Amino acid sequence: MQTTLSQTAPANGNVTPEQVADIMAQACPAKDYRDKKVLIIVPDGTRTAPVGLLFQTLHRQIAEVTKAFDILIALGTHQPMSEEAICGRLEITGQERGDKYRKVRFFNHEWNNPAALRNIGTIPSDEISKLTDGRFAMDVPVEINRLVYDYDQVIIIGPVFPHEVVGFSGGNKYLFPGVGGPQILNFFHWLGGVVTNPMIIGNKWTPVRKVVDRAGAMVSVGKLCFCMVVRPDKSLAGVFAGTPESAWDQASELSREIHITYRDKPFHTVLSCAPKMYDEIWTAGKCMYKLEPVVADGGELIIYAPHITEVCVSHGSVIEEVGYHCRDYFLKQWDKFKHHPWGVLAHSTHVRGIGTYENGVEKCRVKVTLATQIPREKCEQINLGYRDPNTIRMEDYANREDEGVLLVPKAGEMLYQLNNPPEWARRS
Repeated sequence: MQTTLSQTAPANGNVTPEQVADIMAQACPAKDYRDKKVLIIVPDGTRTAPVGLLFQTLHRQIAEVTKAFDILIALGTHQPMSEEAICGRLEITGQERGDKYRKVRFFNHEWNNPAALRNIGTIPSDEISKLTDGRFAMDVPVEINRLVYDYDQVIIIGPVFPHEVVGFSGGNKYLFPGVGGPQILNFFHWLGGVVTNPMIIGNKWTPVRKVVDRAGAMVSVGKLCFCMVVRPDKSLAGVFAGTPESAWDQASELSREIHITYRDKPFHTVLSCAPKMYDEIWTAGKCMYKLEPVVADGGELIIYAPHITEVCVSHGSVIEEVGYHCRDYFLKQWDKFKHHPWGVLAHSTHVRGIGTYENGVEKCRVKVTLATQIPREKCEQINLGYRDPNTIRMEDYANREDEGVLLVPKAGEMLYQLNNPPEWARRS
């Protein structure tokens, strides 16, 4: 399919199941899938979207004629999902799983299992230099989940939001890092860290997006992508079907309209409440990423997540060793830190935010405080502030924007920006 199909809803409206079915019928005529093996790539539970609606609609459309119709969870480096959790992601019951969807196989991506990966080539250093505007010049090997090459076509189903590493999520990002290997993953995450979150998030054609699309072009299996744009109230504002590049291009324009909210003045205190779909700081860090642009110099952002007990299951030991610091802390001591996973260093800088490191002294622009079940001594060890979540009442932060206090009851997906960004948000 060469053209991009789209269906958008009117303001405050909803793309209906019937309209989704119509796009699916046009994009995926059943006759084209007879005896074909199809792999559906979907996000894990850390993305808000009616993935189940599109999965079930596509299953009705083509599953009966396919030789295989399977699911691969684009975990990146997140934790594997249980069978029950995947059913929840796909919005199907256990009974339906054992009946209607019994032939569908579920797979979790295994980013840290070399046997589960396939090398598909290398992006050479001279090209990396061009893609990164001269920031890096190094060969970058590209690995992807080897399951991808067991199928005739990959179909990506996922939402598009502003994103701290790539600018806007979606499209080829569900391949890299979604089902990619650690070398490409670590490289472009650190690239995003070097450019910095404020210079990346909410911008489309970032150096990281260029790298991700270049890696995506190396995947020789046929690819089709359904990009969704979901409003904060969970209604489906738009569906776009096409190549990962074209569907993402259109969806990100709608995401820019829906997912970015502007304020005239920064806030000295932000209570950023993490929803339960973020179950560790590795993902709840989005509560900082999406709000850093509106925190005043010297202000405080509190990640309020009483349900969180872990910094990160996969990378916790590395985070405990390096802590959370601004970009320059690492760059100016690069020989000391360059052997740590670059993706972890990027996460560290994104959570800690903009800052400087001069003469052995780190000065971060804002204070970042955890109000979670992570104890004070652990917060201090990793260079973050601590608050007992039991001392926080959300109502104490509500309706106080005129006083410089902002409450965000569900943080992590809506991006907040200033109408007139300060100098630090306009430079890398």
